Amino acid sequence: MEINTIRNVVVVGAGTMGHAIAQVYAQHGFDVFLIDLDQKMLDHAIIMIKSNLGLLLEHNKLREEMISILNRIHISTNIEGSASNADLAIEVVNEVPEIKRRVFKQLDKFCAQDTILVSNTSGLNIFEIADVSYPQRLIIHHWFCPAYIMPSVEIAPGPSTSSEVINLSVQLMKILGKKPIVLNEFIDNFIVNRIQRVIMVQVWEMIQKGWATPEQIDYAVKTVLGVRLPVQGIVQSQDFTGLDLILDKQKEFRTNKRYPQIQELVEQGNLGVKSGKGFYNYGDRTELEVLRKRDELCLKMLDYLEQLRLFEPL
Repeated sequence: MEINTIRNVVVVGAGTMGHAIAQVYAQHGFDVFLIDLDQKMLDHAIIMIKSNLGLLLEHNKLREEMISILNRIHISTNIEGSASNADLAIEVVNEVPEIKRRVFKQLDKFCAQDTILVSNTSGLNIFEIADVSYPQRLIIHHWFCPAYIMPSVEIAPGPSTSSEVINLSVQLMKILGKKPIVLNEFIDNFIVNRIQRVIMVQVWEMIQKGWATPEQIDYAVKTVLGVRLPVQGIVQSQDFTGLDLILDKQKEFRTNKRYPQIQELVEQGNLGVKSGKGFYNYGDRTELEVLRKRDELCLKMLDYLEQLRLFEPL
């Protein structure tokens, strides 16, 4: 299959993620068939899509008239009639294994054998759940809410997913204006949700034990992590701290979790920004130059967030 042969897209599930994913495909010229068992859900999905498109129009983010995009979205409660012509079929139903199993059984029955079958899940191993005739065409495209705005999509292949389907997925996301992040293999929750899950464990403990209020926690995250992470991410922030200091902290707390990558970098003299190389290579820039660039970007980020009053609750 060539990327230009993918024209008809079926999205099964018209909820929070499904309607927005259908919208993005329609915005980029694909004919989309949005399927749901509940007609009221489909009607509501169109209302949500119109609202989303209206917001994009206000911000000059639409390349054509709204009506043209809406005309490419066809709603139905009949999966058989829509799936038979699908080049790509996406499952976006509830995170219940049995429901997903039934959906993929139908897609496997009604779709052509070369139709790419996609799941939006990140918490379930769809490669163990979905029983399809040609597992080499099965893959995960994990979108983030709001799907019509968030730029990245995590792509996770299964043990049988073909390299052709992986490459087509990457090309497709780029056509949709998304930034594909391809994992080497399926892992529970992938990158973003895996990190968020660890954060939320700590958040619930702080709230439950009365160490901090929800308002205090959100304010701290917005005013520190919200400013810093867009500039230097998580891993690169370790370079700014200094990998030797991080290694010393591990020894000080006698943690059982040791990270050999950090030990190896320190032994090589790669301590982060101060040595010119750590997880990242800073080339021939001095420590002062790198720090200055970081600090300038943090100032701009802080000014912008304060201007939008984003440190206040929505």
